[in-house]
Amino acid sequence: MRQATKITWLICLFFCNSLQLFAQDKKPLATILKDIENRYNVQFNYAPDNINNVFIESPSIEFTIDETLMYLEKETDLKANLSENGIIILTKTTYKSICGYIKNYEDRTPIEYVSIQVDNYGTVTDKSGFFELGITNSDSTIIIRSLGFITLELKVKEFQNASCKNIFLKPEIQSLSEVYLTNYITNGITKTKSASYEIDFSKFDILPGLIDTDVLQSVQAFPGVLSVDETVSNINIRGGSNDQNLILWDGIKMYQSGHFFGLISLYNPQITNDVVLIKNGTNAQYTDGVSGTIIMNTSNQLNKKTNWSVGFNLIDFNGYLDLKISDKSSLEIAARKSLNDLTTTPTFNRYFERITQNPGFENNTSEITNSNEDFDFYDFSLRWLYEISEKDKLRVNFINASNKLVFDESTVINNIQRSRESKLTQNSIAGSIFYNRAWNERFNTTFEFYESDYKLEATNSNILEDQRFLQENQISESSIKLFGDYTINNNLKLQLGYHFVETEITNLDDVDVPRYRLLVSEVLRTNGVFSEMTYNSNSKRTRLNLGIRYNYIGEFNTNLFEPRLSFTHKFWQNFSIEILGEFKNQNTSQIINLQNDFLGVEKRRWQLSNNSNIPIIKSKQASFGINYSKNNFLISSEFYYKTIRGITTQSQGFINQYQELKSSGENNVYGIDFLFRKSFTNYNLWVSYSYMSNKYSFDSISSYQFPSNYDITNTITFGSSYTKKNFKFSLGVNWHSGKPYTKPVEGNEIVNNTINYQPINSSRLESYFRVDASALYSVNISNKVKGVFGASLWNIFGNENVLNTYYAIRNDDIVEINELSLNFTPNLSARFIFN
Repeated sequence: MRQATKITWLICLFFCNSLQLFAQDKKPLATILKDIENRYNVQFNYAPDNINNVFIESPSIEFTIDETLMYLEKETDLKANLSENGIIILTKTTYKSICGYIKNYEDRTPIEYVSIQVDNYGTVTDKSGFFELGITNSDSTIIIRSLGFITLELKVKEFQNASCKNIFLKPEIQSLSEVYLTNYITNGITKTKSASYEIDFSKFDILPGLIDTDVLQSVQAFPGVLSVDETVSNINIRGGSNDQNLILWDGIKMYQSGHFFGLISLYNPQITNDVVLIKNGTNAQYTDGVSGTIIMNTSNQLNKKTNWSVGFNLIDFNGYLDLKISDKSSLEIAARKSLNDLTTTPTFNRYFERITQNPGFENNTSEITNSNEDFDFYDFSLRWLYEISEKDKLRVNFINASNKLVFDESTVINNIQRSRESKLTQNSIAGSIFYNRAWNERFNTTFEFYESDYKLEATNSNILEDQRFLQENQISESSIKLFGDYTINNNLKLQLGYHFVETEITNLDDVDVPRYRLLVSEVLRTNGVFSEMTYNSNSKRTRLNLGIRYNYIGEFNTNLFEPRLSFTHKFWQNFSIEILGEFKNQNTSQIINLQNDFLGVEKRRWQLSNNSNIPIIKSKQASFGINYSKNNFLISSEFYYKTIRGITTQSQGFINQYQELKSSGENNVYGIDFLFRKSFTNYNLWVSYSYMSNKYSFDSISSYQFPSNYDITNTITFGSSYTKKNFKFSLGVNWHSGKPYTKPVEGNEIVNNTINYQPINSSRLESYFRVDASALYSVNISNKVKGVFGASLWNIFGNENVLNTYYAIRNDDIVEINELSLNFTPNLSARFIFN
């Protein structure tokens, strides 16, 4: 307390001294004018209101009278005019109006909400980038600022010979998104110079079957990315399993990705501004994600005025608020809630049927019935920006999301009705702090901290055995990252950083009768240092990223090195090549036990590596791509090879004779991703094709390689979009070959009361086929209200695609169980935007 009192007194003393200095340096203008009259024997005439509350420093006594008058005009908004009788008349300077259009230097698009400041007053640009401002001093400097762009200073005199000047702002040096190929698939989708893919939802057109910009559904538009079971919680990037994807939301690692247990993205599309997909050549600051990285970002633009929106579709209702707190601070809030509490829609019913078709939920015996089925989900996201100064920026993020499924199992025992509740909940809560300081034009530092927590809990009741089975899977992860970017010159940039991660995973199995309880909690701590060099040629046609990351895991006394490479080069005017490579590793994976984990609905339980029977997963990947782009015509192809070591049978979802086996092995994948796209004035057309060979090597299973559970050999996607004024329409076709599975031996299906299987993954499901369509129409309801209305059709022809097939023994007979895709599902949406 005494220390705080001393600090308070010191602050007061500082301000008192500052006020004294201010009083000594500056005087009232009236006093200064009297001194000038006495010094030069002149007389001033002025309106008292024009000089009241005006304080300036006294002009030098060495000035002549003319120099003194020029000094007064510079330091005040007064103009000195000599009258016929020799009296100097001081009048307010006449205002002059200047105007201009602020545009992005890269693509010449207008920039909204740019701050234009002259002396102690200013304005902001409108939607067309236009501004108009009154000027009192032709020698003043105009300061033009916009978050994400380099601050520009111009003299007022530069506007004298132009009616409305075009002014171009260049992105800040630390900007990551340098465009390589624009409109890669459709508007708003680009390929960056680091060969990653970016979707900017503010410029995004429309994709087939989507009326909301579902983040994780959208990334499946890229060649080489799909979900073998149609869920966003099981995205497969070049044949990898979902747990091999690093998913970041504003820098926070997320362990839950979907609502409706994977059918729609957990991440609210209203607050998610863009998403970046990295298949290979990842920046050295990122670790984990041996198959790929998905980075979602909120807007980094400081909002200059408050706007908000409300909307709904046939699954949820939602709201969004972008609140201006001050000129230096704004707050974004977004929330969604499933609408089944209010009403039940055909779309909601389709989704519910899809997630509850697994035997763990629905295939009870005829003596047991399920009733009072209830499902609910919600999410809440927050982002706060604070521009502490021109050099210091602070961002705070928070996200909370939940899924809940509850139902009663009932039966009659000894003429007595008995009922017990089964329940499944899935929750994520996370927060982060991001602080960036630009020390000068060449050097900036960034500090990031996040805490990410995830919990999955299931209470599964067996009413016939009067038994309750409780399962829990919890994750708590903390991360600290500090790095700096230094621009050596116009061609060379260097990044250095340190990253600490602590991950704790707890698994619980608890049975009440007979009493059994197993609680396992493990912690891993990783210390990492990384460095990356970026080279850009003078012509901007060549870019090279070379990175290295070193991770040390103290629990295993293990050193891991991860080199990274990204090289792109444009040649012959319309051609470009890219060469990518990386080593990566990760310490977390998922156990997938299809038939009994978590009621059979959400089948994934996270686990930590123990460096023995659950190894650290390590990957090596290389790829080569060539692109041709001319006159809105694009051909893109990429060849790749990837090997992943340390995968376990538990993480790959085996549902055959090796379902209970605990063994480690490796995954070898090679293939090609191909894209053809042609754009017209209002129409866009694209076709993608992927070929993949995806093999497992498990010595404990087979002496030879066999197809992976995610081996989709051929994938073809056709898409088209039409945009005119306020109307958007999209139609698409998705086809891919069936995934491998294992059938029982025909005629000898059961041996010793177990299923007698054929060689592993020697059969394939029928091909998958789906046609989707969607449409959006926007209209200005009033000057301040805009309406956006949409409709979509998923699986228009209602194809019953089989996503998975496995077998079980019931009453001494073998039963084939098929997991089916989402059937014909319509959806409608409406959103009202208030500015």
